[in-house]
Amino acid sequence: MAGRFEGSTVVDRPIEPVFAFLADGSNDPKFSPRVEEIKQTTDGPPGVGTVFASKVKDAGMKSDREFELTEFVPPTRIRWRERSKNIVTAAEGGYDLEPAGTGTRVTIHNVLEGHGFGKLIAPLALRAARKDAGPFAERIKAAVEAEVPR
Repeated sequence: MAGRFEGSTVVDRPIEPVFAFLADGSNDPKFSPRVEEIKQTTDGPPGVGTVFASKVKDAGMKSDREFELTEFVPPTRIRWRERSKNIVTAAEGGYDLEPAGTGTRVTIHNVLEGHGFGKLIAPLALRAARKDAGPFAERIKAAVEAEVPR
């Protein structure tokens, strides 16, 4: 069973630099405490086909993750899919950006699915993700506003 969560916020920065910040996966640890390390494993600037490998910690368990960008439409849309085969994965996810006054509305979503034993715990992971979706979006806002000049 797969399930979706999403969160949204308005960042007090223009859309282009917000998009650039989010497209650079190395920024993920600045707003996602579960990401302990991440690096781009493909050459060139981010775009369709770019792969990021990360080490994350969920519920006390560490795992290796690998994500591939599947859609890249500056400055409004980024999509990814998880390539790794963990017990719970993000089958798809993405950012949608749109102008909001002088700032940018950012919406993040992920679709989580369980594999094997993960089918039993995926509903728990989804519940936790949904509970944290609003605060997660606010961490994105804080990180972007701290890193991107006006």
